[in-house]
Amino acid sequence: MSVTRINLIIKGLFAAPFHFLKRPYYKLNNGITVVPSLEGLRNEMRASGYFTASCKSLTVMSFRLLFLLPAGLPVYSQGDSQSDNKVMDNITVRQGETVLLSCSQGDVVTHSAWLNRSSIMYAGEDKWSVDPRVSLVTLNQDEFTIKIENVDMTDEGQYICAVQTRSRATTTSVHVIVQVPPKITSLSKDVVVNEGSNVSLVCSASGKPDPTVSWKIISPAAQSLTSEDEFLEIPSVSRQRAGTYECTAMNDVATDVQTVELTVNYAPTVSDGKDVGVTLGQQGVLQCEADAVPPPDFEWYRDDRRIFNGFDGIEIEDSGALSKLTFFNVSEGDYGNYTCVAINKLGSANTSIVLFEVIEPTSSTLLQGLFSETTSTLLEQTGFESHTVLEGPGAVQDGNSASRAGHTSTCLLVLLALQLLLKF
Repeated sequence: MSVTRINLIIKGLFAAPFHFLKRPYYKLNNGITVVPSLEGLRNEMRASGYFTASCKSLTVMSFRLLFLLPAGLPVYSQGDSQSDNKVMDNITVRQGETVLLSCSQGDVVTHSAWLNRSSIMYAGEDKWSVDPRVSLVTLNQDEFTIKIENVDMTDEGQYICAVQTRSRATTTSVHVIVQVPPKITSLSKDVVVNEGSNVSLVCSASGKPDPTVSWKIISPAAQSLTSEDEFLEIPSVSRQRAGTYECTAMNDVATDVQTVELTVNYAPTVSDGKDVGVTLGQQGVLQCEADAVPPPDFEWYRDDRRIFNGFDGIEIEDSGALSKLTFFNVSEGDYGNYTCVAINKLGSANTSIVLFEVIEPTSSTLLQGLFSETTSTLLEQTGFESHTVLEGPGAVQDGNSASRAGHTSTCLLVLLALQLLLKF
């Protein structure tokens, strides 16, 4: 007799092929298939010579499955009306969480098992899975529940609960969907370019459901630049586009955010210098401010001669974009024109600043100024009064006008005397 193949089926799931059995099953007149006793299977296996190293694993698994089916227990094929198939709603769980798989038992149950694809996880209270994350929660006449902790993508798929009662075999299947938070897997490194260059930023992410990826500039906040794509293209970049760019990957589970710094180099520009007036012997400070990336170096010149820090009591202090040239005791020789030069690797710029002398006012100069101002005022008043008195032909001068004119003349005489005294 040729070698026959058999599939022992409980609702199409408990299946174990036995190529080595010459009489794998018995068929009764009523069409019911009967599994032979375990001892009979063992005898036929010995007679067939299949106890080889390569078949040991399959034999052990087959024996364990047969222990679920005592001798003489009816086993129905997938097409039999006495087999029930149920499909539960999908279970959606997030990566890292715990999922519970549960099915009802119904009538008096003789055997039950939870399966994942082709492997048995639990057969009754007997754990077949070697995965430590899988454990039994409940097993009684009403419920058969197991759990899988710290769920991962490899746990996604179909799970089947197979139950054998005294009257029928039933299966309940459920599909587990594992959602994975988004994770940015590829991101452009911080970028340094020269002004006018083209910039391309890339951000890729994984997750389930597939995440959406977007770009935006977050610093400086005044700028507005976004992209609803993995790529952000900036043609002919300007210095105003420099800053912090944020990539966001988002799905129904969570959000992942990472940033990229964009640095734009450009040549210096120098603010117009402000001339400074200082009194002889006092302290004077010339300031030079420049805008550049990378930050500039400063050089100071008097005519064509470069000035160094500490030269002739002069101090040069650079702080980022600002340079100060300080004279602690201005002398006659310090007055003149100075040039500030700002330099970086992309270019240079300069500006000129004049240090000029300011003369402090003395007591004599103050009196002279006062005399000049008072004289001008009195002359204006005298002129106005004379014009008023002589207005029209035959005008008559009253007493008050004559008194005011005499008072004005007296003041003028006093001021003239003071001026003569100041000259000596």
